[in-house]
Amino acid sequence: MKSKLKVAIVFNEANPDLYIKPFDASSKELNFIPFFEVENLTPVEEFEILVKRLCSFGFDAYSLNIKDDISYLLKDFKKNKPDVVFNFIELYKENSRLEMNVVGLLDLLGIPYTGASPISLANCQNKVLAKRLLNSHGIETPKFILVKEIPKNFNHNLKFPLIVKPAFEDASVGIENESIVENNKQLKDRINHVINSFQQPALVEEFIDGRELNVAVFGDENPVALPISEIDFSKMPDHLYNIVSYQAKWDPLHEAYHKTIPSCPANLPLEIELKAKEIAVASFKTMECRDYGRVDMRLTKNNEIFVLEVNPNPDLTEGAGFMRSSEAAGYSYEQVLEKLIYFAWARKKST
Repeated sequence: MKSKLKVAIVFNEANPDLYIKPFDASSKELNFIPFFEVENLTPVEEFEILVKRLCSFGFDAYSLNIKDDISYLLKDFKKNKPDVVFNFIELYKENSRLEMNVVGLLDLLGIPYTGASPISLANCQNKVLAKRLLNSHGIETPKFILVKEIPKNFNHNLKFPLIVKPAFEDASVGIENESIVENNKQLKDRINHVINSFQQPALVEEFIDGRELNVAVFGDENPVALPISEIDFSKMPDHLYNIVSYQAKWDPLHEAYHKTIPSCPANLPLEIELKAKEIAVASFKTMECRDYGRVDMRLTKNNEIFVLEVNPNPDLTEGAGFMRSSEAAGYSYEQVLEKLIYFAWARKKST
């Protein structure tokens, strides 16, 4: 059956010709010693490698960059008639909130696709809604307020330190070292920054000091939690807070990128491990995720667990993030990709 399944790897890079390749951190004069080696590949090149990998184990795969133009999608599907879409679209017209609309179109076209549905993407991206949904199912999240504008008399009952985030972004967009604030002046300044820079409300949360755990969840009808990964902050310098900022995730020339070191499986007491996995699967189901996801949480010194984010369609880069936990569970890279494709294909067959 593999050879008969045509898989379209669909992504959106509006200006691929202008894409600047990442710098190799090891070749730059940095004021710190880099921990990771950084491959000098553009996203387009990475998707082409993925095509070759899928073809090598039996799928008829090809890549499709829609370049911010939905007509590319419609024309290609009419011509090539893919059986399954491997969905890598994260934003449309530079707006991450339109991500759900693209997969909604796939639903209307009747084309099965990997990963989250429109409702799941919408639920997870709206951080306030996500927290309320999780809280309604008994899942603890940090205390918060939503601020649309700074009133003259700004009062709140939250305990410092606080972390200030854009309310409708994902992938740590808008989360920087300066997002942690220690007093009301810093809080007002950061809220103004978020509102003015991102044109959206600011989510203000109590900062949970503790261990950061990433729990990958894998499956559709019967999702399971994979071995837990922990972010090791022990090498983080004093001038940086122990957070996974945007720079820590995506900027190989930033010190935080090389000082947030994952460890998988995490060294946890069995009782805590089982509790974290139970919370992760419950969060995954509450947010109506499917196929694959990652639940980020904090474990306090008192063994309290707070869910920070539920991430549908997390990064599938080999050797990182979700794939790290999959490998610890005994899955090869090829097995994970194959299972994701067949999860989508099974939904098509059941309709």
